[in-house]
Amino acid sequence: MHYRTLGRTGIKVSPYALGAMMFGAVGNTDHDESIRIIHKALDAGINFVDTADAYSHGESEEIVGKALKGRRDNVVLASKAHLPMGDDPNQRGNSRRWLITAAENSLRRLGTDHLDLFQVHRPDPDTDIEETLSALTDLIRSGKVRAIGTSTMPASELVEAHWVAERRGLERFRTEQPPYSILNRGIEREVLPVVQRYGMGALVWSPLAQGLLTGRSPADLRRTAVFGHMTDQRRLDAVEQLVPVAEAAGLKLTHLAMAFAIAHPAVTSAIIGPRTMEHLDDALAGVDVVLGDDVLDQIDKIVPPGTDVGRLDMDYDTPPILDAGLRRRPIEGRAAA
Repeated sequence: MHYRTLGRTGIKVSPYALGAMMFGAVGNTDHDESIRIIHKALDAGINFVDTADAYSHGESEEIVGKALKGRRDNVVLASKAHLPMGDDPNQRGNSRRWLITAAENSLRRLGTDHLDLFQVHRPDPDTDIEETLSALTDLIRSGKVRAIGTSTMPASELVEAHWVAERRGLERFRTEQPPYSILNRGIEREVLPVVQRYGMGALVWSPLAQGLLTGRSPADLRRTAVFGHMTDQRRLDAVEQLVPVAEAAGLKLTHLAMAFAIAHPAVTSAIIGPRTMEHLDDALAGVDVVLGDDVLDQIDKIVPPGTDVGRLDMDYDTPPILDAGLRRRPIEGRAAA
């Protein structure tokens, strides 16, 4: 396993990160098997584990915590907070009130005294970014967190956060976790250039496009689809064009997709989310695949750089301006016609 530096933190991480979203109620409910999957990933050289409090409502963190007993010092451990963790409206978001509590809860479930990376799971339009950075700075200064990051944050908000951190003497975001795959390349336009400019690491999620890039048949994908984008005909058509590219290169489509995700110079790691041991074995079998320019050029012809084929249901969109007064100039001195 070759390791990469996580932005400018100096932390060395594997190009594949083990995502823990599928451990627990929403995926693999067998804790013992999930722990075996985690151990096998670590034994293979993956040293980066990413989870979140919202994954199976804390169950994923508990499983990861049990798996890391006796191995914690050799793992770069990341978690996230923001998504609802209860009916209370204050048990969510990026406020100081919630982030401090969420971090403490995650540490307890994970059975550790610190997180190597603590990320805000989504932007929060209701909270001043200075409030968020101030809370995260205190977590770092208390020793409970080593570095902080974001997930699916627009480029403009990343820039604003860095400006606020510099002007207020606060810790700055060191990583961004955006969606990225052959089918979703929109972040190549602004997010990844901003990540590079500010020395951040990019940990990309959904490199297999929720299973569209695993080589499963369109009929099977439609039958098991959970998200609307899984049955988007435009995406299915693009996959059909990618299959012969992978075959000509002598690769499984899964391995082509993963190699593409970690080929971009701004990407530090791509997150794999195995639910079974077979899923993990398949991912590990392609860890050394490197795509040549000829293959990358063929991919560019099917999905041009900087473009998305449809959109992901779980992606983040900046809230619309629904208040008409915020987008219409008032007519002075007379009533509107």
